[in-house]
Amino acid sequence: MERGRRRFLTVAAAALTALGGCAVMRLGLDAPEVRVAGIQPVDATLLEQRFLITLRVLNPNNVEIDVEGLTFAVELNGHAFARGVSNQATVIPRLGEATLEVTATTGLMDVLNQLRQFQKAPEAVPYRLKGRLVTGRFGSIDFDRSGEVSLTRLQPR
Repeated sequence: MERGRRRFLTVAAAALTALGGCAVMRLGLDAPEVRVAGIQPVDATLLEQRFLITLRVLNPNNVEIDVEGLTFAVELNGHAFARGVSNQATVIPRLGEATLEVTATTGLMDVLNQLRQFQKAPEAVPYRLKGRLVTGRFGSIDFDRSGEVSLTRLQPR
């Protein structure tokens, strides 16, 4: 009997999680657009480097979105580069935007792999920013943005 109850609770929890992630779609909202607005090195040790990343979140909806936090990952050249989480709360106004400053961490091996790739790269490096916004009333909202970073100008395009 206990085994059946555990199984039911597991299935119910999974279903609620899946429904929460689809809240934006159920309510007819467009997903916010998340972009990198700036990157600054914070500190570095031999094994770990940290960056302060400014994210700009654009809300195309006619209702404000309360963001309670987020998780994200940055890829360069199709390879994992940095990851981060934040519990910084903010409100993205309706038909507006807001910025979030988050810390990303990368390891020595990720940096070394990227340095090897930069030697082969022409003038631009593809990047991808993907993650999840955690909101109050809309559940979780996934985001995924790709582009290129110019190595000659060192800024996203």
